[in-house]
Amino acid sequence: MIKFVPEPHLLDSPRGRPWPRPPAPPSPAREASPAPTADVVIAGAGPAGLAVASALWHHGVHDVVVVDRTGRPCGRFFGRIDLLGQRVLRSPYEHHPGVEGFRDCELLDFARLHWGRLTPTERREIRMAQSGHRSVVPVDVFDAYCAHLVTTHHIGEKTWQATVREVVPGPDAVRVHTDRFSVTARHVVLCPGEERRPAPETWWGGGHPPRGVSFWDESVPPGARCQVVVGAGLTAAHLIAGALEAGREVHWVVRETGERYQCADVNSTFFRPEGRKRFDGVGWAERLDLMGRFRRASIMFEFRPLLERAEAEGRLVVHRGEAVKEIAPAVGGSVVLRLESGRRVAGDHVVLALGTTPSIGTGLLPDEVVDARDGWPSLDERTLSYRREPRVSVVGAAAGMVLGPAARNIDGHRVATTRVAAAIAAQLRGVATPALPAAPAEAVVGV
Repeated sequence: MIKFVPEPHLLDSPRGRPWPRPPAPPSPAREASPAPTADVVIAGAGPAGLAVASALWHHGVHDVVVVDRTGRPCGRFFGRIDLLGQRVLRSPYEHHPGVEGFRDCELLDFARLHWGRLTPTERREIRMAQSGHRSVVPVDVFDAYCAHLVTTHHIGEKTWQATVREVVPGPDAVRVHTDRFSVTARHVVLCPGEERRPAPETWWGGGHPPRGVSFWDESVPPGARCQVVVGAGLTAAHLIAGALEAGREVHWVVRETGERYQCADVNSTFFRPEGRKRFDGVGWAERLDLMGRFRRASIMFEFRPLLERAEAEGRLVVHRGEAVKEIAPAVGGSVVLRLESGRRVAGDHVVLALGTTPSIGTGLLPDEVVDARDGWPSLDERTLSYRREPRVSVVGAAAGMVLGPAARNIDGHRVATTRVAAAIAAQLRGVATPALPAAPAEAVVGV
């Protein structure tokens, strides 16, 4: 069997190109804080929050307040991407913020409109997408497209910089408290994304990491000659590629016995209705099994030739099937990892890329509302609202036990947004929420 492996040059794309922007809509003088009441508050302005805000605009819901810790839609998302030096997305052109069911300027449309600004490789990838084949999306194009959505759907004027501290359901509304203001809303949509997975306390005794150790979403100090990367996913691959480009020797610690290369972060069948159908009609245990098997760390195929070449040349040393037991500073400023096998790995700096965990509402909502089970919230499968508080919904990785592994990526955001936005619009109009096919009792999330 002949296996095609894309070349690493597909990982490269210009960043920071000037993109024409549509005229911004006129907006009134901005106050220091939003109005005290709103129909909808969206907590988080990443790709999920952007999709929800755009969808509500199409539904005619305009009394919306978007709260984001950076104050810029997708600001944290692109900040993390640029910190890694990432230049292309893993998601294909058909995956982008927005809503299904409404004809909008989609990501592929947007890229074609700006054909003259694209490189020959980027143009070829567009032709691949038009032919129905897998293609990679430049981060620069995606960033410009998100800015286009913000302007055309009037989202920028509705976005406020603040950190949500608490979401308090009341008899007739939900109160959202931030570090700067409070808003009472008829409905709240949580789009908090995912947070980095912490290291086990046994690695260094808990607390802040020792000197010379950082996480993937933190800057690596300059001057390191030997860098150690711990993790098996795409983030680890970007960290390794960046370190190799900087001329460093790299040690890669991977718990699995071999790397796992895959086009998308989850099996592509889960992007489609037939993949999500695998979650319909099966019980909780079966869903947990599917999530465990298909929500695993993997790397884009484009990295494979690059990493294999670096290993063959001795610039990359891969420690496969090794688990970290302890991390500690050593004499001379280096850091030593003691592995479960007894082997030791030393470097000037260690970067931990241990994955992420979904933010499910714990710490914002009362625990009895989240009603967590095995780390997942109890959600209504029709509306993605909390079963114990139907005025609060979630979009993103937290909906994984309803929508499957793809809930965490951009395509999953679109599916979730379609349900959530339609349900909110119907409730605001006093219309019953459209029903989905009923799932058997044992399959209902949280039961």
